[in-house]
Amino acid sequence: MRLLKRWGHFALHTVVGKLWWTIMFLVALVLVILGTFLLQYIDIAFKDSQHQIKVLFIVVAILGFLLSTFFAFFLSSRIQQPLLQLKRAADSIAGGNYKTRVQIRSSDEIGDLAKTFNHMTEQLGTLIDDLNHEKEHLSSILRSMGDSVITFDADGEVILTNPPGHMLVSRWSDLEMDMDWEAEEAPPFLSVPGPLRDTFERVMQSGRDCTNKVQVLNNAWSVVMAPLQNDGVVRGAVAVIRNVTEEHKLEKLRRDFVANVSHEIRTPLSMLQGYSEALLDDIVASPEERKELVQVIYDESLRMGRLVNDFLDMARMEAGHVELSLQEFDLRNVIRRVHRKFQVYAKERDVSLIADLPDTPLAVREADEDRIEQVLTNLMDNALRHTPAGKSIKIAGQLATINNLKFVKLIVADEGQGIPSEDVPYIFERFYKADKARKRGASGGTGLGLAIVKNIITQHNGRIEVDSVLGKGTTFTLLLPVESNQ
Repeated sequence: MRLLKRWGHFALHTVVGKLWWTIMFLVALVLVILGTFLLQYIDIAFKDSQHQIKVLFIVVAILGFLLSTFFAFFLSSRIQQPLLQLKRAADSIAGGNYKTRVQIRSSDEIGDLAKTFNHMTEQLGTLIDDLNHEKEHLSSILRSMGDSVITFDADGEVILTNPPGHMLVSRWSDLEMDMDWEAEEAPPFLSVPGPLRDTFERVMQSGRDCTNKVQVLNNAWSVVMAPLQNDGVVRGAVAVIRNVTEEHKLEKLRRDFVANVSHEIRTPLSMLQGYSEALLDDIVASPEERKELVQVIYDESLRMGRLVNDFLDMARMEAGHVELSLQEFDLRNVIRRVHRKFQVYAKERDVSLIADLPDTPLAVREADEDRIEQVLTNLMDNALRHTPAGKSIKIAGQLATINNLKFVKLIVADEGQGIPSEDVPYIFERFYKADKARKRGASGGTGLGLAIVKNIITQHNGRIEVDSVLGKGTTFTLLLPVESNQ
């Protein structure tokens, strides 16, 4: 039964089988025609040998059947088997095995077909290898990019991202419910993250590159989105997103810095010019008034000199041009020098200046003694300018252990007017002054002192903290590592 099924499949579903059926049909047709037109003449001409003639017809029919069958099997081995081999090789290549080759057994058209097939397979394998190489090269580039790369299809679905892009999509998707990007009705391209939705819509509608800057919480992002086109049809878009928060901060800092420097210098320059003109025009009559104007000019020149020096120090520090002279020393000596330096000023202002030092040395292995003295000088100058008469200022030092690491803790505490809580996070910024109503000439401050302090402490791998209560005073706490590897 199975043999009959195989024979039926061979006869009905193969080229050789159909050719065999065609030959058999032609042989039968020829025999039928011959029998129809010749048998009547055979009966008349060969009355005595009619039986032999009919037997001859039958034998010829059988021989034609056998020869056709033999010819069919011959064609099967010469044509069908190479074609089946080509089919199996094509299926193997379709499955991804591009090393498949067909054995060439003849030099006829089928052999030429096999050669062409092998050449096509070789070229296809080379092309696939080149495509895989380019794909890996592109993947490596995308993985190494610091910018986020996100590719969308025409429906806004994410189809490809690099690692930064994947993280960005995840973060923005988590924030989607908390932001105002969602309207009352479902917006188009809902799968696109909210900050990119408007840019994606413009790209899909115009078919041109679009750039945009978006603000997400406290971060600023620069977005460059280009369409993916095929035969003039936009089939998606690719977005390159860069975090430009630091650039924005630096640009704002630069603008604020130029504005503040101009504003700070303009005041003493105006006073110098005004009082100098008064002296030149002999407007002041008495020697006392003349001396007073000269004193104001002198004080303002000193203030402008301090501003320029602080500005240069800050610029050198931020440019990395300041080299620390690191050495081992006892911080108690620095504290004593600063205490003696401000003792006279404190007495003039009726402020009590207290130094609290331990008996054991406050030694640090590697630090710049001059820079540490500059830090304490700035803090003490700040404290004196904001502490009223009858109050006290305390400067102290002690050893401290935090997380099994040894530090020298320096404390400068005053009983001055204090700093409002909303201003505390910003006091280390350049030109920031917590007392907005304070006259510039009253305190003589430049607004750069605490910024310089923070920079110097950071260069020493230390920390500075501030604790202030409005109306009661301010305490600055400095932590300097004892060991150099800390």
